[in-house]
Amino acid sequence: MTRALYSTDASLYRVVPQGVAHPRDAAELSAVVDAARASRLPLTTRGAGTSCAGNAVGPGVVVDVARHLTTIHSIDAAERTAVVDPGVVQDVLSRAAQQVGLRFGPDPSTFTRCTIGGMIGNNACGPRALGYGRSSDNVVALDVITGTGERLTLDSRVDLTASDSPTLRALHELVQANLGIIRTQFGTFSRQVSGYSLEWLLPERGFDVAKFLAGSEGTLAVITRATVRLVADAPHKVMLALGYPTMADAADAMPAILPFSPTAVEGMDRRIVDVVARTLGVDAVPRLPEGDGWIFVELVDTDADALAERARRLLAASGCLDGEVVDDLIVAAALWKIRADGAGLAGVSLSRPAYAGWEDSAVPPERLGDYLRDLDALLRKHDLEGLPYGHFGDGCVHCRIDFPLTQVGDGAARYRAFVEEAADLAASYGGSMSGEHGDGRARSELLGRMYSPEAMALFAAVKQIFDPEDLLNPGVLVDPAPLDADLRAPGVRRSPLFRTHRQFVDDVHRCTGVGKCVASTGGGVMCPSWQATREEKDSTRGRARILQEMVNGTLVTDGWRSVEVHDALDLCLSCKGCSRDCPTGTDMAAYKSRVQYEAYKRRLRPRDHYTMGLLPMWGRLVSSNPVLPRLMNVVMQTPVLNNVLKAVAGIDQHRGMPRFALGSNRASARAELEGRRALSGASPTAKGEVVLWVDSFSDAFEGTHVAAMAGLLIANGWTPRLLERKACCGLTWITTGQLDGAVKELRNATDVLHPYAARGVRIVGTEPSCLAVWRSDALELLHGDPRVAEVAGSVRTLAEFLAEDPDFTMPDLTGHTVVAQPHCHEASVMGWAAEQRLLASSGAHLVRVQGCCGLAGNHGMIDGHYDFSVKVFETHLGPALDAAGPNAIVLADGFSCRTQLQDLQDRQALTFAELVAAHTVHR
Repeated sequence: MTRALYSTDASLYRVVPQGVAHPRDAAELSAVVDAARASRLPLTTRGAGTSCAGNAVGPGVVVDVARHLTTIHSIDAAERTAVVDPGVVQDVLSRAAQQVGLRFGPDPSTFTRCTIGGMIGNNACGPRALGYGRSSDNVVALDVITGTGERLTLDSRVDLTASDSPTLRALHELVQANLGIIRTQFGTFSRQVSGYSLEWLLPERGFDVAKFLAGSEGTLAVITRATVRLVADAPHKVMLALGYPTMADAADAMPAILPFSPTAVEGMDRRIVDVVARTLGVDAVPRLPEGDGWIFVELVDTDADALAERARRLLAASGCLDGEVVDDLIVAAALWKIRADGAGLAGVSLSRPAYAGWEDSAVPPERLGDYLRDLDALLRKHDLEGLPYGHFGDGCVHCRIDFPLTQVGDGAARYRAFVEEAADLAASYGGSMSGEHGDGRARSELLGRMYSPEAMALFAAVKQIFDPEDLLNPGVLVDPAPLDADLRAPGVRRSPLFRTHRQFVDDVHRCTGVGKCVASTGGGVMCPSWQATREEKDSTRGRARILQEMVNGTLVTDGWRSVEVHDALDLCLSCKGCSRDCPTGTDMAAYKSRVQYEAYKRRLRPRDHYTMGLLPMWGRLVSSNPVLPRLMNVVMQTPVLNNVLKAVAGIDQHRGMPRFALGSNRASARAELEGRRALSGASPTAKGEVVLWVDSFSDAFEGTHVAAMAGLLIANGWTPRLLERKACCGLTWITTGQLDGAVKELRNATDVLHPYAARGVRIVGTEPSCLAVWRSDALELLHGDPRVAEVAGSVRTLAEFLAEDPDFTMPDLTGHTVVAQPHCHEASVMGWAAEQRLLASSGAHLVRVQGCCGLAGNHGMIDGHYDFSVKVFETHLGPALDAAGPNAIVLADGFSCRTQLQDLQDRQALTFAELVAAHTVHR
C-alpha cells in the first residue's frame, strides 16, 4: 500500500518505488542517504508530492521529508532569515514569520502544503515572485548531502571559490572553463528555470552554489536544512482588474504594465472563468471588466497616496478596454481565488480529462502575446483543447491540455508529437520548457531543443561532479527517461474494470494529486481523516491513489476486496468534504460506497452494516410499538445489557447510546398541529402549504426540533404538512455500500415526495444529511428518473426556506456567541450560506467550525473507531468549544453532530429551529 501511495505525484507518471522512508530528523535523513548509497539504490526526495512534472517519483527509495522534518529552527527578524527543515510548509513558515512582520516571498497556489525543500528543489515561484523573487532568489544557505556522500554547508554570504571541498573545487573549475556558454545561454530572463541554473555560478554572481542548487530537482544533493530570506509586505496594497478583447491582447500590455513595478500580474480568459462559474457557481466569479481576457495586477507601497497615484497611472497606461481599482478586499480575494483553483478545475472541466504534460512554459514577457497566439494555433492543429492562464508579468503560462492518453493506438504518440512541437515553439521565442515547476520526467528530454549541445554537456559534467553514480532522482534532467515512458493513463485501458466499470475508473482518476486535501492550514471540511492522522493513506489523494492502483492491478491485486483498498477506506468518514473542496471534484464518499457494494455483493457483510446500516428500519420498528422505546431505553442505560447490545451491534464499547423517543416525533408533531388547528378553528394560512419531511432519525430518537420546526413554520404563516407514508432517503444504506437497498428506499421516497414537488410545494427537511442525498447521491443512483431532479429542486433546509420568506426576520441574538457545527454533508453538498446570512443578521458573534465533528453517522460508532473519532473532534470542534467557553450557544442541525457533542462533552446542542424558536419566545 505504501509503495502504491508514492508511485505517483501530481504528474502523468507512475514509477513504483522499492520503498519509502519517513526520516524523523536530520540524522535519520543522513542515514537513509548513506544506506541508499551503500546499496546503490536510487533515491528521490519528496515534499508535498504536488510536483506536476514527475519530479517526485523514483524507482528506488522515495524519502518523504514532509511527514516529520517540519521544524522551524529559528527566525531572525533583524537579518530577515529563517532556518528550517526541508519539510516545513510554506504557509506554516509564513504564519510563524508574520509574528515579526515577515513572510516567505514565493507563494505557489499550493502554498498550504508545498514544502520549502520542494520549492527549492523545483525553484518554485508563484504569482508574487514578480515582486519577491523565485525560491532561488530567497535561498541564503543550504546544508546538503551530495551523491558522493559529501556533507556541505553552502552559504551565499561566504566565498566558496577557495573551498577545500573536492565537489566545489571541481565545480569552480568547470565554470571557469565555460564562462562564455554560461553567460550567453543562462539567466536570459527570470523564468528560465529549465535545466541547471548555471548563471548563479558566474564570478559576477559570486559563485553562489546554494542558489544554483535551487531548481536542480534533487538530482545533485539532498537538502537537510535550509536558511531562507524573509520579506516584509508593504503596508498598503491595491489590486487592478483590467479587461481586454482576448488573453493575448492582455499579454501584449506587459511592456506598459511592468514599468510600474507590480508584485503580481496574473492573466486568464473567459475559458477559465467559465469553468469556475460552472463548477463553483456564478457567485464565485465577481463582476469582471468588459472583455474576454483579463489581467489582475497587484501593487504595494509604503505610502498610500503614492500607491493610489501609481494605480491611476497604470490604469491609464494599460490600454485596457475596461478596468478598475478593486477596493473591496472580499472581491479581490475572490478574483485571486479564480487563479488559485485554476489548475485543479482545468483538469476536469473539458470534454476529456486534461493533463499537466505541457504545464508551465515561459517566454520573455514582452513576447508573451504572440506566444499565446501561436500556442492556441498549435492546440488547434493537434485537435486539442487547453485552458491557459498564468503569471503574465513573468511570461509564465499554465495550461492543462486534454491529451488523448487513454485512446487506443496513438494516444501517447499524439502526446509526444504535441509537446515536441510545443518545445520548439517556446524555444523559438527564447523561452523555457519550464517556468516554475521544473522539468522532471515531462520535459527533461526536451532540454536539447532549448540548449546547445555544449550546454547539455555542461549539465552532464555537473551531474558527474555531484552524483557520479546517478543515484539521486535518476531519469531527470541528465540522461533523462523518455517523456512518454511510465505514463499512468495509457495503462488504464488494460484493466478489466475499464470495460466493466468505466465510470468508476474515470472518477477515481479525477484526482490529479494537487493535494489540497493535505493542506496544513486553510478552511473547508476536506480532509478530516488526514487532519487527524497526518497519514497519506488517510487523505483523499492517498485513497484515490490506492483505488487507481486497484484499477491498475499490479500492486493492489485483489480488486474490490483488496486489503489495501479497505485499509485506505477504513477511516474515510464519507463526509463528502472532498466533493466540494477538492478542485477536481473527487468524491471519495461515493467511491467508498461503490467499493463496499462491489466487495460485499452476495456476501456476508460486517455486523454494523446490518445494525447501523439499517438503523432507520430498526428505528421505525421500535417506534411502531408503544412498549419498545421504553424497553430499549432501559436496555441501553443498563451497563451489562448495554455492553451486550453494543457487542452484538458492532458498536464501540466507549460509545454512549442515544435514547429513543417515547413514540414517533412525527406523530407527536402532527397531534400538536391538529390541536392548534382545532383550538383556532383556522383554515390553512395564507402563505400556503409546506411539507415537513421528518427523517427516520428525527422521528425515532429523543428531540424537540421537529416540534420546534413545526411551530416556527406556523408562527411565520405557513401550514406544515406531515407525511403519512414513509419516505426514507436511504442514507445509511448508501454509506454502508448497500446501494441496491438505497435505490429501493429512494424510489419509494420519490413516489411519496414528487407529487408535492410537482405542485411547487416546498419540502423542508429536519436532517441536513438526508436533504443532501437528494442533491447528490439520489441524482446519481436514480439518474434515469427525471422526478428526482424535481424533488432535489424542492427540498430545503429550514434556513434556506426562511431565507426565501421576505417576512421572516431573525430574533436579536446580540451578546450571544454561537458556535456552529454545520453537518459535513450540508456544508459540502448544499453549502451553508443561508444559515450564515441569517445568523449574521441576528447580531450574534458567530464562530463557524470548518471541520467534521468526527462521528459522521455510523462511522464513529463502529467498534475500533472511537479513538479516531475523538481525534477528529479535537481537530476543530473541540478547540472551538474550548475557546468559546461554556456560555456559548452550540448549534448543530445534524443528528450525528449533536450525538457526538453529547457523548464527548455532555453538551446539549440546539438545532437552528430550536435556537430561533427559543429566542423568538423570549425576546
